Amino acid sequence: MTSSEEHVTRAEARTALEVAARESLRAPSVFNTQPWKWRLTGDTLELSSDPTRRLGVTDAEGRLLLISCGGALHHARVSLAAAGWRAEVRRFPDEQRPDLLARIRVVGRATADTQAKELVAVIHQRRTDRRAFGDRPVTEQTLDRLRRLVEAQGAYLHVVPDDRVPELAISVDEAADANYFDPAHHSELTKWTHRPAWAEDGVSATTAVQPSLRRVPVRNFLPDGSPGMLPGADHDEGAAYVIIFGTSDKPVDLLRGGEAMSALLLRATAEGLATAPISEAVEVAWPRRLLSRLLSGVGEPYLIVRLGYVEAPGTVPPTPRRLPTDVIRIED
Repeated sequence: MTSSEEHVTRAEARTALEVAARESLRAPSVFNTQPWKWRLTGDTLELSSDPTRRLGVTDAEGRLLLISCGGALHHARVSLAAAGWRAEVRRFPDEQRPDLLARIRVVGRATADTQAKELVAVIHQRRTDRRAFGDRPVTEQTLDRLRRLVEAQGAYLHVVPDDRVPELAISVDEAADANYFDPAHHSELTKWTHRPAWAEDGVSATTAVQPSLRRVPVRNFLPDGSPGMLPGADHDEGAAYVIIFGTSDKPVDLLRGGEAMSALLLRATAEGLATAPISEAVEVAWPRRLLSRLLSGVGEPYLIVRLGYVEAPGTVPPTPRRLPTDVIRIED
């Protein structure tokens, strides 16, 4: 045991881990399902997937569930780093428990990570902004910083060239059509966009955006209802489209892809960018193959993210979040 480990009491470790789990509740997830559970036992925090919250139609393979859980894991990690804790993270630590995604232990003190503090500062500010982005372009320097950050999490980032954005639009549009004409998908979408107030999850009408002309289509979460936000007068002309990808679709790589997603979204928010994950094209097999062509066949696409600047006035309201007592189980 090192001297830094000796100065961490069990009580301090448990407090730090509980705070980290609470911060993770603001992580983004597909349809805002928040498909994760935390268990704090002794001086160890365990992250598990919650299969009852998997989208059986939209996410039949459970890829987006793992990416969503990876976002929660990264939120917890940066919380610890920002507070000056050194943590040991083991992903998929028990082969007999595939639902156990990660185990975190505080193993010592460290200098508070400046970059992590910047990310934690925007956790409660980050929003998925489905409104149209303006003409102001995202700089190459910003995209390079985001690429390095994604790679530090064990994934990769591909910036879609402007002349290939139409191909991206086709892949998203093909997936949207497949989902639209699938009654089972429509039923699942309705379930997660018409949630009772006590559920504290799902996509509310206040954050959904009315359909409009875009370079790449934006999901219509309320095809039979009235979205609460106007898209604005712009058309995403300055938007950058990036694809988070990895070398395989193994669970551990998908989990790391979710950690990379969280890192990208938080850093982009800290730099004043608006962000909007786009998952339709990875939900359906054929459009996902089209995405692979954009990667020249060298990677497995995990998620598309639209980045840009919003010229429209106003802010996106926060999405609901489950209560800590519903997600975090604390044991002796």
